[in-house]
Amino acid sequence: MSRLPFKGFPGFSVMWAGQFVSLIGTSMTRFALTIWAFQTTGSATVLALVGFFSFAPAVLFSPLAGVLVDRWPRKSVLIISDAGAGFATLILLILAQTGNLAIWHLFLAGAIASTFESFQFPAFSAAITTMVNKEQYARTSAMRSVADSASTIIAPIMAGILLTSIDLAGIMFIDAVTFVIAMGTLALVHIPRLAKSEVSAKKQANLKQEILYGFGYIWRRPSLLGLQLIFTLINLLITMAFILLAPMILGATKNSELSLGTVQMAAGIGGLTGGLLLSIWGGPRRKIHGVLFGMICSGLLGQTLIGFGQALWTWALGAFLMMFFFPIVNSSSQAIWQVKVHPSVQGRVFSVRRLIAQLTAPIAMLLAGPLADRLFEPAMMPAGALAPLFGGIIGTAPGSGIRLIFVITGFLVMIVGALGYAIPVVRDIETILPDHEPDTQVTEADETGEHFQESAASAQLAG
Repeated sequence: MSRLPFKGFPGFSVMWAGQFVSLIGTSMTRFALTIWAFQTTGSATVLALVGFFSFAPAVLFSPLAGVLVDRWPRKSVLIISDAGAGFATLILLILAQTGNLAIWHLFLAGAIASTFESFQFPAFSAAITTMVNKEQYARTSAMRSVADSASTIIAPIMAGILLTSIDLAGIMFIDAVTFVIAMGTLALVHIPRLAKSEVSAKKQANLKQEILYGFGYIWRRPSLLGLQLIFTLINLLITMAFILLAPMILGATKNSELSLGTVQMAAGIGGLTGGLLLSIWGGPRRKIHGVLFGMICSGLLGQTLIGFGQALWTWALGAFLMMFFFPIVNSSSQAIWQVKVHPSVQGRVFSVRRLIAQLTAPIAMLLAGPLADRLFEPAMMPAGALAPLFGGIIGTAPGSGIRLIFVITGFLVMIVGALGYAIPVVRDIETILPDHEPDTQVTEADETGEHFQESAASAQLAG
C-alpha cells in the first residue's frame, strides 16, 4: 500500500526538507552576487537597491497574492511560486555564462523572483495551518526558522569554496537545481483544500472586496493591528541596519569574503540555535512575551554590539545574538496569528499582515544606502562632523558610519519592544481575541466581523 502522498506533520516535514534545500541554493546565489556586486561597484547604495528590488514586490503584491491563495489550491500556488523564482535565477545564469551580467540585471531578476515569492508566505503559512494541529504551530514555525538559519550557515561556506572552482554561473546552476527539488517534494505531499462557505463563494465575485477584506479584518481587531504596527517600526529599524551589514564588513576588511562569510555564518548559527531551542521548548506559554521580550533582547544584545564592535569576533557575536532571538519573535507571532485567524481566510489576512509589518522595510532599504554613503560614513571619518562625538567609542575606520547606524537603530528596537508592553491591546492579545474553531466553517458573522467585533471590544475595555 502506497504511503503517498505524505500527510499531516510527516507531509510538512517532507515539504520543509525541499524548501530547506532550495533555501541553501538561494542563499549561495545571494552571497556570491553580493560579493560580485560590491567588488564591481564598491557601493553600499547598490547593495541596498538589490535588496529593495528583491523585497519590495513581495510586500506590495501581497494583498492580491493573499486573495488568490484563498481562491486557488495552495499546493499549486507553492509550486508556481518556486517555478517563477527559479526562472529568475535561470535568467541570471544565462547572462553570467555569456559574460553579459550587469548590475541592473540583479534589480530586474530580483523583482521577478520577489513577485512570485509574494505568494509563498501566505500560501505556506495557510497550508501549515490545515496540515497540522494548533499545538504544533510554534514548532513548525521554529522548523522554518531552523531552515532559514541553517542555510545561512552552510551557504557562505559552500559559496566561498565553489566560487574559486565553478564561478558565479556554477553556483546559480546549483540554485536552479534546488528549485526543482523543492517543487518535487511539494508534489509528494497532501495539502488539504478547505470547503468554502457560501458567503466565501459570493465574495469571490468581487476581487476588490476580497483584497480589502484582509485590511478590514485586521482593522476591526485592534490587538492584531497594534501587534503589526510594532513590527512595522521594528522592521524599519532592523532592515536599515542589516541591509548594510555586508558593505560594512567588506569595507572594513578590504573585501574579505572570509570575514563576511564568518559573520553571516555566526548569524546563521544564532538563528539555528534559537530555532532549535524553540523546537524543543515550544516557546513561552504566553506567546506575546516571546515577541516583545525577544525584540528587546535582539536590539540591546545583538544589534548594538555589532555597532560598538571594532573587530571581527565582536561583529560575529553581535550577529549571533541578534539572530538568536529572531526565531523566538517570529515563531511566537506566527503562533498567535495561526490560532486567532480561521484557516479559510488566512491567505487574505496573512498577506495584509505581511504588508503592514514589512511596508517600511523597502523604505529602509532605499534610505540606508544613501545615509551610509553620503552622511554617516563621511561624518565618521577622522575629520568628519560626528567623529568628535562618537569616534572614541565607535572608531573612525571605514565602516564606522554604518556601525553608528547599528547602535542607534539597536537602541530604538529595544525601546519599541518595551513600548509594546505599555499598550494593553498588544500585551493582552491572547486573552482579548478568542481562538478560531478548527473544525467549523466560517460563518457570515465571522466573515463580516460584526459579532466578533462586539465581543473583542468588551474584552479590550476589561483589559
